[in-house]
Amino acid sequence: MVQQTLDTPTDLLHFQLRTAVTMENDSLAALGELAGAAKSAEVKKLFRHHADETREQLANLEKIFAQLEYKQTTAPSPSTKGISKQAASLLERSSTKLRDQVAVSCALGNEHYEISAYQGLILPARTMGLSDVVTPLTANLEQETHTSEELRKTLEKIVA
Repeated sequence: MVQQTLDTPTDLLHFQLRTAVTMENDSLAALGELAGAAKSAEVKKLFRHHADETREQLANLEKIFAQLEYKQTTAPSPSTKGISKQAASLLERSSTKLRDQVAVSCALGNEHYEISAYQGLILPARTMGLSDVVTPLTANLEQETHTSEELRKTLEKIVA
Protein backbone atom coordinates (compact mmCIF):
# COMPACT_ATOMS: atom_id res chain seq x y z
CA MET A 1 0.00 0.00 0.00
CA VAL A 2 1.33 3.42 -0.95
CA GLN A 3 1.48 5.91 1.90
CA GLN A 4 0.35 9.36 0.83
CA THR A 5 2.53 12.20 2.04
CA LEU A 6 0.56 15.22 3.13
CA ASP A 7 2.65 18.28 2.33
CA THR A 8 0.17 21.15 2.29
CA PRO A 9 -2.94 22.23 4.17
CA THR A 10 -4.87 21.42 0.98
CA ASP A 11 -3.47 17.87 0.96
CA LEU A 12 -4.51 17.45 4.57
CA LEU A 13 -8.00 18.84 3.98
CA HIS A 14 -8.52 16.52 1.01
CA PHE A 15 -7.37 13.50 3.01
CA GLN A 16 -9.56 14.43 5.99
CA LEU A 17 -12.57 14.86 3.69
CA ARG A 18 -11.90 11.38 2.31
CA THR A 19 -11.71 10.07 5.88
CA ALA A 20 -15.00 11.84 6.70
CA VAL A 21 -16.72 9.91 3.91
CA THR A 22 -15.47 6.65 5.41
CA MET A 23 -16.48 7.85 8.88
CA GLU A 24 -20.05 8.55 7.75
CA ASN A 25 -20.31 5.27 5.84
CA ASP A 26 -19.07 3.42 8.93
CA SER A 27 -21.60 5.33 11.02
CA LEU A 28 -24.42 4.42 8.65
CA ALA A 29 -23.53 0.73 8.90
CA ALA A 30 -23.23 0.93 12.69
CA LEU A 31 -26.59 2.66 13.02
CA GLY A 32 -28.25 -0.27 11.27
CA GLU A 33 -26.56 -2.69 13.64
CA LEU A 34 -27.42 -0.60 16.70
CA ALA A 35 -31.05 -0.27 15.62
CA GLY A 36 -31.17 -4.05 15.23
CA ALA A 37 -29.72 -4.56 18.69
CA ALA A 38 -31.94 -1.99 20.42
CA LYS A 39 -35.06 -3.20 22.18
CA SER A 40 -37.22 -0.11 22.56
CA ALA A 41 -39.14 1.43 19.68
CA GLU A 42 -37.95 4.90 20.76
CA VAL A 43 -34.27 3.95 20.47
CA LYS A 44 -34.82 2.17 17.15
CA LYS A 45 -36.60 5.28 15.83
CA LEU A 46 -33.75 7.52 17.01
CA PHE A 47 -31.21 5.40 15.13
CA ARG A 48 -33.34 5.34 11.96
CA HIS A 49 -33.69 9.12 12.10
CA HIS A 50 -29.94 9.55 12.52
CA ALA A 51 -29.34 7.20 9.58
CA ASP A 52 -31.42 9.57 7.43
CA GLU A 53 -29.31 12.49 8.67
CA THR A 54 -26.14 10.55 7.94
CA ARG A 55 -27.26 10.13 4.34
CA GLU A 56 -27.73 13.92 4.19
CA GLN A 57 -24.24 14.37 5.60
CA LEU A 58 -22.81 12.08 2.93
CA ALA A 59 -24.64 14.13 0.28
CA ASN A 60 -23.07 17.30 1.75
CA LEU A 61 -19.64 15.70 1.52
CA GLU A 62 -20.32 14.73 -2.11
CA LYS A 63 -21.14 18.37 -2.88
CA ILE A 64 -17.89 19.48 -1.28
CA PHE A 65 -15.89 17.03 -3.40
CA ALA A 66 -17.61 18.30 -6.53
CA GLN A 67 -17.11 21.92 -5.58
CA LEU A 68 -13.41 21.44 -4.87
CA GLU A 69 -13.12 19.27 -8.01
CA TYR A 70 -11.75 16.37 -6.00
CA LYS A 71 -12.35 12.82 -7.10
CA GLN A 72 -14.55 11.32 -4.40
CA THR A 73 -12.57 8.54 -2.82
CA THR A 74 -12.29 7.31 0.72
CA ALA A 75 -9.42 7.06 3.17
CA PRO A 76 -9.14 4.78 6.19
CA SER A 77 -10.93 5.71 9.38
CA PRO A 78 -9.46 3.41 12.01
CA SER A 79 -11.19 5.34 14.78
CA THR A 80 -14.69 4.60 13.54
CA LYS A 81 -13.77 0.98 12.88
CA GLY A 82 -12.59 0.76 16.50
CA ILE A 83 -15.73 2.41 17.85
CA SER A 84 -17.85 -0.08 15.89
CA LYS A 85 -15.80 -3.02 17.19
CA GLN A 86 -16.18 -1.75 20.75
CA ALA A 87 -19.96 -1.46 20.29
CA ALA A 88 -20.19 -4.99 18.87
CA SER A 89 -18.10 -6.34 21.75
CA LEU A 90 -20.24 -4.62 24.38
CA LEU A 91 -23.51 -5.68 22.76
CA GLU A 92 -22.30 -9.27 22.56
CA ARG A 93 -21.58 -9.27 26.31
CA SER A 94 -24.72 -7.41 27.38
CA SER A 95 -27.95 -8.91 28.60
CA THR A 96 -31.15 -7.99 26.78
CA LYS A 97 -32.16 -5.51 29.48
CA LEU A 98 -28.95 -3.50 28.86
CA ARG A 99 -29.15 -3.43 25.06
CA ASP A 100 -30.69 0.05 24.76
CA GLN A 101 -28.23 1.54 27.24
CA VAL A 102 -25.24 0.00 25.49
CA ALA A 103 -26.45 0.91 22.00
CA VAL A 104 -27.15 4.54 22.92
CA SER A 105 -23.91 4.88 24.87
CA CYS A 106 -21.87 3.54 21.95
CA ALA A 107 -23.67 5.82 19.50
CA LEU A 108 -22.93 8.78 21.76
CA GLY A 109 -19.22 7.99 21.66
CA ASN A 110 -19.32 7.86 17.88
CA GLU A 111 -21.10 11.23 17.74
CA HIS A 112 -18.40 12.84 19.82
CA TYR A 113 -15.76 11.57 17.41
CA GLU A 114 -17.73 12.89 14.44
CA ILE A 115 -18.15 16.28 16.12
CA SER A 116 -14.40 16.58 16.59
CA ALA A 117 -13.76 15.46 13.01
CA TYR A 118 -16.04 18.17 11.62
CA GLN A 119 -14.52 20.79 13.89
CA GLY A 120 -11.12 19.73 12.58
CA LEU A 121 -12.33 20.26 9.01
CA ILE A 122 -14.20 23.53 9.52
CA LEU A 123 -11.41 25.53 11.14
CA PRO A 124 -8.81 25.01 8.38
CA ALA A 125 -11.43 25.34 5.61
CA ARG A 126 -12.45 28.70 7.08
CA THR A 127 -8.80 29.79 7.31
CA MET A 128 -8.30 28.78 3.66
CA GLY A 129 -11.23 31.00 2.67
CA LEU A 130 -13.44 28.10 1.58
CA SER A 131 -16.72 29.53 2.83
CA ASP A 132 -18.72 27.38 0.39
CA VAL A 133 -17.12 24.33 2.00
CA VAL A 134 -17.59 25.61 5.55
CA THR A 135 -21.38 25.90 5.09
CA PRO A 136 -22.15 22.18 4.46
CA LEU A 137 -19.51 21.09 6.99
CA THR A 138 -21.18 23.32 9.57
CA ALA A 139 -24.57 21.83 8.69
CA ASN A 140 -23.11 18.37 9.32
CA LEU A 141 -21.57 19.52 12.60
CA GLU A 142 -24.89 20.99 13.74
CA GLN A 143 -26.68 17.71 12.99
CA GLU A 144 -24.04 15.74 14.87
CA THR A 145 -24.26 18.09 17.85
CA HIS A 146 -28.05 17.86 17.89
CA THR A 147 -27.92 14.06 17.66
CA SER A 148 -25.40 13.94 20.50
CA GLU A 149 -27.82 15.89 22.67
CA GLU A 150 -30.73 13.60 21.71
CA LEU A 151 -28.64 10.55 22.55
CA ARG A 152 -27.57 12.06 25.88
CA LYS A 153 -31.18 12.80 26.83
CA THR A 154 -32.24 9.29 25.78
CA LEU A 155 -29.44 7.75 27.82
CA GLU A 156 -30.50 9.80 30.84
CA LYS A 157 -34.03 8.37 30.55
CA ILE A 158 -32.71 4.82 30.19
CA VAL A 159 -30.45 4.91 33.22
CA ALA A 160 -32.85 6.88 35.47
